[in-house]
Amino acid sequence: MLLGALMTELKDEAAAKATLLSLGDIMLVNEVEAARLAHDESLGEYAAGAAQRFAHLASDEDWLKLMTALENSKSPAATCLATMVRWSLLRDAREAAPADAGAGCSCGAGGTASHDKP
Repeated sequence: MLLGALMTELKDEAAAKATLLSLGDIMLVNEVEAARLAHDESLGEYAAGAAQRFAHLASDEDWLKLMTALENSKSPAATCLATMVRWSLLRDAREAAPADAGAGCSCGAGGTASHDKP
């Protein structure tokens, strides 16, 4: 499956959950579930937003890690999505401020509890 097709599937909530489950990492699904609740997003919105945030904010080193993972992958689209989601989860966790846990996401929305919503 191509990454574009995978991203399109994330628009449907049932398909988004199935897509994330198909990655074979239930812990990742649980982490996305917790993160999406914290940002008032659906599962698909968080996952699609993670890919967008990676595309806009990832360092050259992050991209190199992704390319290396893709070289060794039998399912590049799934590897790409999983890598981008994990990156976003880690970034959100690092930027979470203890005093205001809702203000620390990686999207730059300034604590509005939403990644891509105005």
